[in-house]
Amino acid sequence: MTATGYGVGVRRPVGLTVDHAAGVVLPAAVWAKVCLSLKGELGEDTFGSWLGQACVRQTAAGQLVLVTPTGIARDWVRRNAWRRTVDLWGQLDPMGRRLDLTSRAEFEGEVAASAPVEIALSPQAPVVSEAALIATAEKGDIDLARAAGLQERLRFDTFVPGPANEFAYAVARRVAAWSDGHFNPVVFHGPYGFGKTHLLNAIAWEAMRAAPHKKVIYLTAERFLTSFVRAMMDRTGPAFKEELRTADLLLIDDVHFIAGKQSSQEELFHTLAALTQDGRRVVFTTDRAPGDLAELDGRLRSHLQAGLVCGIEPADRTLRLGILEKKLGQLGRQQGLAALTARPEVLQFLADRFTDSVRELEGALNTLVARSGERVASLALEEAQAILRPHLRGGEKRITVDDIQKATAEHYGMKQADLISERRNRAIARPRQAAMWLAKHLTTRSLPDIGRRFGGRDHTTVLHAVRRIEELKAADPVLTHDLETLTRKLRG
Repeated sequence: MTATGYGVGVRRPVGLTVDHAAGVVLPAAVWAKVCLSLKGELGEDTFGSWLGQACVRQTAAGQLVLVTPTGIARDWVRRNAWRRTVDLWGQLDPMGRRLDLTSRAEFEGEVAASAPVEIALSPQAPVVSEAALIATAEKGDIDLARAAGLQERLRFDTFVPGPANEFAYAVARRVAAWSDGHFNPVVFHGPYGFGKTHLLNAIAWEAMRAAPHKKVIYLTAERFLTSFVRAMMDRTGPAFKEELRTADLLLIDDVHFIAGKQSSQEELFHTLAALTQDGRRVVFTTDRAPGDLAELDGRLRSHLQAGLVCGIEPADRTLRLGILEKKLGQLGRQQGLAALTARPEVLQFLADRFTDSVRELEGALNTLVARSGERVASLALEEAQAILRPHLRGGEKRITVDDIQKATAEHYGMKQADLISERRNRAIARPRQAAMWLAKHLTTRSLPDIGRRFGGRDHTTVLHAVRRIEELKAADPVLTHDLETLTRKLRG
């Protein structure tokens, strides 16, 4: 197996469990299973604090050692977990190899005269991590450790395409299929919660499935930064650069976080230039179009602009409803159910209330399902609003009926007094109904209370207005756009 100084990506060995050429069970596989047991016995927090960054390495003499990042961690492990670690290692290693314990400083000092062979997980590795190897060990497929850092649920089959993201989705599918004639680099941009990370994860999963022999590296910008800094401090920069520049597909999420960090930007620029010149593929995500990243290095910004830039727009109402339906199906399967459903008015409330971020939309649905379980199918709108009320108020300004009336009147070019008047011509009645619908969805006021604030009208009038707007929205894109514009404006 090829040695790497930083393990930034994963080379494609014949197998991580067994070296078929030599008939040897690789220590990485054994250590992953040991970690799985220790994590359950010690607890996730304790394990993460003292053993989460440990790795198995081999000395120049061929001895296996467990290397902890610090001497303090080594001493803690020796006092509190070493006997159990050795017992588990003996049970799980069919080759009966001995395992010693040391700190990183001791290990590097001992083998300074000869290059160590990296056979497991580098403590600095931004992609190949102990947690990912454990997760794949549970499935009995250690080779999937190359997918470390990726989220299992973020695949193409869980992504909901729509007008707001269909171009980006189509481009992502082409990249993942290793299609010829690709643009390079590809940049997906859009605000927080618009699906950029989902697409990047989906590309990585599908690309590895379609071409298992190719080298795919997925990184967040933060992990790129920390790995680069450590490589410079440890004088392993050449190995770090080599690892990235031999990738067939490099994916980096949230590249805008690198802006302003000159040396890191320069390294990313040279990596990007080297990969594109060799015809290797690069995909980045940012929160803005590359041209708007004024703080980014000019050369790097220019290279990003020279590729294919794909903007992702806010999800429209139809797309948000589709996301909710798919998410319900996923939650049902996770709970061992055929499917979960919810009343249309509840889904419509969520789609109309959470318009700024898909993550917030999914979070609200998660809250409902967690609180009500299978009963979510029979949950009334008022019950759903009551469950989500603390969630809705968090960090938001309070919207009043008066705010809604003023914003609606301004949007439609009329006076606020028109909305509460007795006038019934369509030019007044339709905006009034829209304002009542907004009051129902953006405030916690009851129908009778909303009616009183619209000129003393009966609650049945408000209910009729809400239902009428719901009917019209399905066939009137202009009305839908008006309501979404007013919602965004009212929420600031």
